[in-house]
Amino acid sequence: MSAAVLGHLRGAGGLPDPGAARGADPYGEDLHLALYVCYELHYRGFAGVDPALEWDPELLAVRRGAEDSFLTALRRDATHTDPLQEVLAGLLVEPVRGRGVSDFLRDHGQLRHVREYAVQRSLYHLKEADPHAWVLPRLRGRAKAGMAAIEYDEFGAGRAERVHARLFADLMADMGLETAYGHYLDEGHAEMLALVNLMSLFGLHRRLRGALVGHFAAVEITSSPASRRLAQAMRRAGAGPSAEFFYSEHVEADAVHEQVVRREVVAGLLADEPELEADVVFGITATGFLEDRLGERLLAGWRDRHAR
Repeated sequence: MSAAVLGHLRGAGGLPDPGAARGADPYGEDLHLALYVCYELHYRGFAGVDPALEWDPELLAVRRGAEDSFLTALRRDATHTDPLQEVLAGLLVEPVRGRGVSDFLRDHGQLRHVREYAVQRSLYHLKEADPHAWVLPRLRGRAKAGMAAIEYDEFGAGRAERVHARLFADLMADMGLETAYGHYLDEGHAEMLALVNLMSLFGLHRRLRGALVGHFAAVEITSSPASRRLAQAMRRAGAGPSAEFFYSEHVEADAVHEQVVRREVVAGLLADEPELEADVVFGITATGFLEDRLGERLLAGWRDRHAR
């Protein structure tokens, strides 16, 4: 699928049948590279690719097939029947002895580990908050105001040098990594591609606005403690002052955002549209499911090399 999509964008071949996604791994590299490339046409696009292809009907049909396969798998594998308030409360609980990526990097991380982590995360952080901006026209009242307030912070509060995507590029420069947007797409694990695609999928479909709000809540509520560990990891690995600052900035900012997203964005959305509660829960659980898959992929390699 991905080879055919890339060939089509280069003007060098036809597209696969829209039903081809049914035979692909819904979490696999082929489907998610194809989907990521399709979504990128709605962001900055690609040099030498006709901008009109953003709305090419045949390409959109292929994208729709991939989206349906991905979404069907998520609804099967990332379901949760607990009420929203219990799910939100669960996000606030930190294990006494965590075993996630940020815990490993804080306790054992070396420069090679944090560099690898930055390469993967660059697929999102170099366009940080852009996928979430799609939901703004789909919200109203408190939810819209709260979401816009958080996005304003993410986009630097009016200061170009404080845009979070710029701060992440500074982090990468500290580590001697290439800072160009999209440079590391070929390095992206399927699990990371899927996580970024989740944001685009939820953001680009109005019917999934509740799921996007749930995803956003999961990110903001869990970000501050994880960012504290990652700031410590950057210091431990000697990644550089900009690398440490990126995560230190998120410790403070996301502690505030966590309150706004729960009290204004989520509560405001459900005050207006209470029927979207199940979608909000789905957005939270799908995010956790994909984050866990990415964490398992990274940790499997790191722990194996660490044990040698």
